Amino acid sequence: MTEIVHPFYEAHRSAMVAAMRDRIDLAGTMLRERAHLADTDGISREVMDEFEIVLTQMPYVGGAASRMSDFFMRVTGFMAISRVLWRHGVPVAVIGEIERETYKAQLLRVSEAERLASGRQFMSPENQALLREQAARSVTESHQEQFPEDFVYDFVEPGPHDKFEFGINYKACGFCKLAARHGDKDILPNICGLDFDAYATRGIRLERTQTLAGGASHCDFRFSRVADIEPSP
Repeated sequence: MTEIVHPFYEAHRSAMVAAMRDRIDLAGTMLRERAHLADTDGISREVMDEFEIVLTQMPYVGGAASRMSDFFMRVTGFMAISRVLWRHGVPVAVIGEIERETYKAQLLRVSEAERLASGRQFMSPENQALLREQAARSVTESHQEQFPEDFVYDFVEPGPHDKFEFGINYKACGFCKLAARHGDKDILPNICGLDFDAYATRGIRLERTQTLAGGASHCDFRFSRVADIEPSP
């Protein structure tokens, strides 16, 4: 039976495919020098073919109404890169380095002003209120029945001696569920590693001491601003 892409992701397919091609181009030199893969054109074709498979595996978690849909669309493509490089015998640590540097280079193509504005929006009281609301919804039985592959998380308020502004404890992870279903547990930690650059490039400090992918009971994300996350003069 032919696998299909959910209509929500199908509507964003062209943008996701363009982002994947851009990533492969950015990774070209690293694929040759660090992964020792000479046929980068062949690797590129394999990755894009694998990405077509990944698109059919992406779980629907609520579309535009869910903040996690954007995470899936921005990051799940790296699963295709990891799978292909893993099959070619590239060590997991090297795959992780290539993916993080590629992702950071891609993120930095966005202007500093735009990135920092995004960071301010993420840290804003309005967004924190939205996070509280979606966190409360994520733990309900009805939401988990409707979207069984979604993330489940709690919003964490700082205590009197805490230095972070707010936190999120992810008790169930959509990427972990995806990896478990398709045999990607070995390469899953590389997806987790992308979080640090995703936030740092927006002027946000992420502190995390444990992850579900690493066997912990939850992922402990703690967020604070880097300076005032204002653009450079």
